[in-house]
Amino acid sequence: MDTKEILLKLRTKSGFSQDELAEKLFVTRQAVSRWENGDTVPNTETLKLLSKLYNVSINTLLGSPRKLICQCCGMPLEDEIISREKDGFMNEDYCKWCYADGNYMYSDIDDLIDVCVKNMADEEHSEKEVREYLLRTLPKLDYWKRYKELGGNKAFEEFKNTLIDEINALNVVGMPKLTKLNALVGSYVNLGYRLPNGNKVKFLDDNATYLGNQLECEFGGDRYFGIVANTDFILISTYEENVKNPELVLYKKR
Repeated sequence: MDTKEILLKLRTKSGFSQDELAEKLFVTRQAVSRWENGDTVPNTETLKLLSKLYNVSINTLLGSPRKLICQCCGMPLEDEIISREKDGFMNEDYCKWCYADGNYMYSDIDDLIDVCVKNMADEEHSEKEVREYLLRTLPKLDYWKRYKELGGNKAFEEFKNTLIDEINALNVVGMPKLTKLNALVGSYVNLGYRLPNGNKVKFLDDNATYLGNQLECEFGGDRYFGIVANTDFILISTYEENVKNPELVLYKKR
């Protein structure tokens, strides 16, 4: 689909008239008309505004001329998982698990590989095969080639270490010492906890990225501890294998 067709489709789907869209973008109605007729294409700044308004990538607006992959983990990028900057604009170089709110989530390639192996290994591809593939592939990606230049991770690593210390200081009975926090997408860890009245409540945002980990109970048994945190809160729960029967242990504002 051409850019003109995409822009027309998105505008009509959103219910905007050409005048209403022009007002939102600080352009004239004639400019909107020329885009939809294929006479011109929005400039870079206007494409960014359209991307944020319609919640799609600039790549999508331009007819997907590039195959986007995360430059940290190598995952193919669809609009739903593209990362965002603090101002809400999309960053089309990374997925939301590797980059969130202006922070790179991984500073150790081995940590990233450990996380990816758990999610990518299946009947067709063993953990060993996946690990070998990632060891060959990830160092070629822009993030890892430019890691020292991109940097900015020192402050984030210090934040993670502070968060680990805070969580360990809670001294939750039966929970081992936490040593590592990984990036976790909200939809995977947003568990429903049953209230005394039988209703279930969720505390997280499915679309946000958090830091967390899973730990085995020190007392053995079939329950695990799940830790989820960010700059605002710490949440600790327990659950059975495959995240069955979750129970909230602690929800603490930071």
